[in-house]
Amino acid sequence: MHVRAAAIDALVVTHLPNIRYLTGFTGTAGAVVLLHERCILAVDFRYLTAAQDLAAARPAGTIEVEPVPQGYDLTIVDVLRRESCKRVGVEAAWLSVSRFNAISTGLAGTAPTPLRADGPTPVLVPTERLVERARMIKDAAEVAAIREGGCRISAIARRLHEVVRPGRREVDVAAELEAAMREAGFSRPAFETIVASGPNSALPHARPTDRRIAPGDSTVLDFGGVYDGYCVDLTRTVQLGRPSRELQRLYDAVAEAHQAAVAAVRPGVRPSAIDGAARGVLERAGLGEMFRHGTGHGLGLEIHEDPRIAREMPGLPDDPVEPGMVFTIEPGAYVPGTGGVRIEDDVLVTGSGCELLTDAPRVMTIDL
Repeated sequence: MHVRAAAIDALVVTHLPNIRYLTGFTGTAGAVVLLHERCILAVDFRYLTAAQDLAAARPAGTIEVEPVPQGYDLTIVDVLRRESCKRVGVEAAWLSVSRFNAISTGLAGTAPTPLRADGPTPVLVPTERLVERARMIKDAAEVAAIREGGCRISAIARRLHEVVRPGRREVDVAAELEAAMREAGFSRPAFETIVASGPNSALPHARPTDRRIAPGDSTVLDFGGVYDGYCVDLTRTVQLGRPSRELQRLYDAVAEAHQAAVAAVRPGVRPSAIDGAARGVLERAGLGEMFRHGTGHGLGLEIHEDPRIAREMPGLPDDPVEPGMVFTIEPGAYVPGTGGVRIEDDVLVTGSGCELLTDAPRVMTIDL
């Protein structure tokens, strides 16, 4: 990502995942002023030593550490003044209005009056997802972290038959999955674990309840963890005993939709076409109206990143996928009164197609 290409002198970065991507800094507060040839990492006293050690480990001059003595916005203003920045990009999606106004006021406070100015006065320029677009293409280290996370989450998924049993409460199954993720080396869950059984499985984002899993239930289990800073995400639907005819129809259609979407992933294909491959299968099965979410989402430092694998919509990007992108494939079908089925895997776009980063049986039936 190049600041110069965006026609700005600097980019003020305040979204913590973007700060980590640019610098490796993992604290809970910080800011970056990204210049043409280097970045300035502003941290308060809590993180000063860690930030200085981080900068020392990088090539000389690429990261400069700026102490924050009296507040981040004042420090950002001081850095921008010192660097004589005139057009300053800010992250429109992440900088609050109050902070935008505070930085603008700080810059304007020392600006020359227009009648006496030799050049333009400093101005803040809202930008959209400059860092996030760079984050879409993972480097070798990022791919290695996600691949390892995928292996570990898959190992947990292969043991779901030990976890999903008749009489167990959804909340207890969710707690066991989260404990298994910690034991497997994940630092934390990537999101609130979903365990949805019986009629609850028809709710795509149901939260675990005290409901006890019963024979004949389909149970959707959607869980993921953060490994070495990077998120992985997996969903399997476990069937307790023989499924009804209607549930079997859902299983078959969703499995075919998942396979069709994975087969469609290759460089140059638009996300909407990948979504269309899955959606077309479900529509032909008469289940198009029962699949109301997108087919996938990007993975990385956050659980939902670009690219968005969904139907083309005005104003939203639908640029072709490229090697190095990582995203989920997760078609589903949800029928009130019957239940739901979702199958989700993580894929890496390669030079000729894609690599599945998660590996567990796609359809899991437990004999009773």
